Amino acid sequence: MDPRTTLVAAMVALLLVVGLVQRLQYDQVGIASWYGPGFHGKRTANGEIYDMYAMTAAHKTLPFNTIVRVVDLDTGRSVVVRINDRGPFVPGRIIDLSYAAAKELGILEKGLARVGLKVLRRP
Repeated sequence: MDPRTTLVAAMVALLLVVGLVQRLQYDQVGIASWYGPGFHGKRTANGEIYDMYAMTAAHKTLPFNTIVRVVDLDTGRSVVVRINDRGPFVPGRIIDLSYAAAKELGILEKGLARVGLKVLRRP
C-alpha cells in the first residue's frame, strides 16, 4: 500500500476514534447557542422569571432543574448550568445558554459553539 494512502487511512481512523470517544464522554454532543436581552424578565417554561445573568439554560427534553456541565469541544472551556426553560427551537441546536453562561464559556461574539453536555445531577 502507498505510504500516503496508509497515512490518510490512519488519520481517518484516528478522527473516527476521537469522535467516538467524545460521544461516549458526553450525554449529548451538538451545537449550543445563547439567548438574552429579548427574554430578560419574561417567564421561562418552568414559570421562573428569566434572568440573563443567571447560569441557566434551555433544553428540549431534560427535566427542569437538571444540572448540566457544558463543554466547548473546541476550547475545552466549560460551565455548569441549571435547566429552567425549553428550547432551542432551531434545527441542529441542543442547548440555549443564558447570556451569563455564554459569556463565561466565551461564545458571546461567535454565537454558537460545538459542545458536549454531561448531566451532573437530575432533580
